[in-house]
Amino acid sequence: MEGEEGRMIDEEIYANGFEEERESRKPIISSEQLDIEAYASLYTGRTKITRLLFIADRCGNETMQLEALRMAYDELKKGENTQLFRDVVNKINARLGTHYGMDHSWADSVDRRADVRKDKLENELNAYKTNLIKESIRMGFNDFGDFYYAHGALGDAFKNYSRTRDYCTTSKHIIQMCLNAILVGIEMGQFTHVSNSVTKAEQTPEPLEPLVVAKLRCASGLAHMENKKYKHAARKTKVIDNLNFRNFLELVPEIREIINDFYSSRYASCLQYLENLKANLLLDIHLYDHVETLYTHIRHKALIQYTHPFVSVDLNMMADAFKTSVGGLEKELEALITDNQIQARIDSHNKILHARHADQRNATFQRVLKMGSEFDRDVRAMLLRANLLKYEQNHRAGRNFHGGWRP
Repeated sequence: MEGEEGRMIDEEIYANGFEEERESRKPIISSEQLDIEAYASLYTGRTKITRLLFIADRCGNETMQLEALRMAYDELKKGENTQLFRDVVNKINARLGTHYGMDHSWADSVDRRADVRKDKLENELNAYKTNLIKESIRMGFNDFGDFYYAHGALGDAFKNYSRTRDYCTTSKHIIQMCLNAILVGIEMGQFTHVSNSVTKAEQTPEPLEPLVVAKLRCASGLAHMENKKYKHAARKTKVIDNLNFRNFLELVPEIREIINDFYSSRYASCLQYLENLKANLLLDIHLYDHVETLYTHIRHKALIQYTHPFVSVDLNMMADAFKTSVGGLEKELEALITDNQIQARIDSHNKILHARHADQRNATFQRVLKMGSEFDRDVRAMLLRANLLKYEQNHRAGRNFHGGWRP
């Protein structure tokens, strides 16, 4: 039982993209129509099914939709989630022939086995509680979590994984509980639970294994993205100049070109690559809701970087660099200036952007005046204090002279 503990959940965590070595499985991120089979091969189990159903719901292409539903149907027959299987059959709606219809005998058989398995787990857990065997109770709740997860009851799975907390006796147990909670939390869309579990796992006293650290960072990244905290994303030094990450970029050449173009100021090429990828990125279950916002942020950042080094910019040349119209560019720049992201003014007649650089000479003069005023104030305060001390000393001496010596 101990040897099999968490095996299914570990597989699901790997399926979320955490596995260290998948040399034969290359991510499919390109401007061409999404290769569903290649994309789905990156994942297993519930994660694979969820992504396929997401694509089927959003692709807007019947051929692609039926392909995703067919693969989801086949994957569901390998598991125990009969309710989701029925939902997929309804979505297919007999469009894939008799081989992809409702298999009542299979569903009934799985449900009967599930009832037997649930009764067995309940009896075992009750026995563990009676005998007060802490480790066995923990494993019992964990098995219940695995059971509910396999059958698609994510709420019950999360509750049982969370109940193992009171029975964890080692750091390894706490980490396992946190990873289980993270997986279910992500699938439920409860990213507050995900963040809390990441924090709890990171606070364990023993050093974490590199693979565990990688899983926690990925989960934390997803939580930050869902909360629209995009500035926590990797910067240039963590991407282009990072030798380890550079190897991963080789698997997704278009993403590599986007990053290199951006930091090499080839903005038109960068934005064109992004536009080509947009349709496929909108089919990503975690990214789809952020694509438009991220694209806008990237474009604004490119506009700001382009204008930053110059005192003045010819809007005709800038529009050409960004492959846009002068009128459209002018409106974008106006919005950035209004938002105080670009300090400049636009000469609409001559189509020139003039930067508002601070007057360094005047700023230095004002700073010197301020320092002089502060010095004058401090000196006056010191003289006043010295006079007060002198007066107090003379006052005491006079009192001692008339009243006799006092200690």
